[in-house]
This record gives sequence, C-alpha cells and structure tokens, in this order.
Amino acid sequence: MKITFLGTGTSQGVPVIGCRCIGCMSDNERDKRLRSSILVEIGELVLVVDTGPDFRQQMLRAGVSKLDGVLFTHEHRDHMAGLDDIRSFNFIQNTPMDIFAEERVLRALKSGFPYVFAEKKYPGIPQVMMHPITNHPFVMGSVEIIPIRLMHYRLPVLGFRIGDFAYLTDANYISEKEKEKLYGLKYLVVNALRRETHISHFTLSQAVSLIGELNPNMGFLTHISHQMGPSVEFEKELPPQVRPAYDGLVLEV
Repeated sequence: MKITFLGTGTSQGVPVIGCRCIGCMSDNERDKRLRSSILVEIGELVLVVDTGPDFRQQMLRAGVSKLDGVLFTHEHRDHMAGLDDIRSFNFIQNTPMDIFAEERVLRALKSGFPYVFAEKKYPGIPQVMMHPITNHPFVMGSVEIIPIRLMHYRLPVLGFRIGDFAYLTDANYISEKEKEKLYGLKYLVVNALRRETHISHFTLSQAVSLIGELNPNMGFLTHISHQMGPSVEFEKELPPQVRPAYDGLVLEV
C-alpha cells in the first residue's frame, strides 16, 4: 500500500491569504500546505480521502490518472468542495465515481452539488454512485476499510483504518471503544491544528499524546495551521516517534 499526502493544511491552507506571519512567509516548500487529503493505492485500487477545494491541483501535482473511489470524512467545505472535478475521471474511465460517506454527508453533497443529482441532468456533469457507510467495516473492491468514529466538536466525523495505516483528521475526541480499532498500526496520522486549545481539533500536545498512547511504529501530524510556524522549528518539540507530514510525503505500508 502506498499513501501520498495530497494536502496537510487547514481549511485556509498555508500560507493564509494576506497573512505575513513567520509560518506563512516560510520559503520551505514543506510549509506550503494545501487542504487536507490523502491518496491511497493498494494494488490496482486507487482512492482518495476527501475532495477539498484543492482537489484538481492535487490530482495534477500527484499525476493521478485513475481513481476508483472517494471516502469522505465529513461534510465541511474544505473536505468536499472539489467534488466537481471527479468528472475528469468519469470521462477517462467511462464509469460513475464510487462515493463512500455517512448518510448525513451524502445529503450534504446532494445539497451542495444539486446539479449532479438533478432529475434532468446537464451534459458533462459528474457521475457518482453513492454508498452510505457507518462506523462499521466495509469492503471496497477486495480491501477492507474500517471507519473510526471521531468527534469534531459536536459533529460526528469518520477517520479510516486500512491495513496497518490509519488517518484521523478534523477531530478532538475519540472514545476508548474506537481506540481499540487503532492498535497494532505501522503508521497513524492525526490532526494537530496548533499549540493552543481549539474547540474542534486536537492540539499539538493532544495529538502527540494520542500517538504515544496508541503506539504505532510512526505517527504523523496533519491539518497543520500557520499558527504552528515553520515545521523545522516545531519538529524540534516532537518525540522521535512523531513527525509533521507535508504535501507530497509518500509512505509505503
């Protein structure tokens, strides 16, 4: 399995429009972060988790020419706004795109992209096949995917475990029961927005603590804001088991 980090930034990305802070002004390419998303390749199966506003740019940058499906963590715009650009894969593959999300998120997609689901469809619009999921395991192709229930303040969201890899973004709470799904990992990815307490995201210390508790071989941080500053600086605060992810980072699992 190959994991590519398509984006590791927050809802605004990094740099933030109009901001002159040290994080936004960094000339290190690893500090230039598109909205959070990953590409997962398992044999012939290719999928992405979330289609944020940068989806088109991410697909071009990663050279993706085949996509079998999309997993959605939740319905916030920074995770679904790029859905329209799946139509390029519709044209290439001549098939609808498989979409996996909770019922609530599917309703949000229908509301946010009404033309995709209209009774009389305009030619050339995205073609999708919707698959409702819960926090119970399901199979995509021949691959088992284990959803992880997380809380994004009061909003239930999903993380995903695939084999020895798990991806948890946009959350600040996970129950003990759901943690049981996350032991024995090789790689664990956790959102770490900033150092200060946030209403709906893990802080840096909370993310590091969760990684330490679950004890994967290696933990990576994502959904990193400009408030964290340059990665070369905050990386010094991290234990050897934890590193900041960056756009373009590739993991082989």
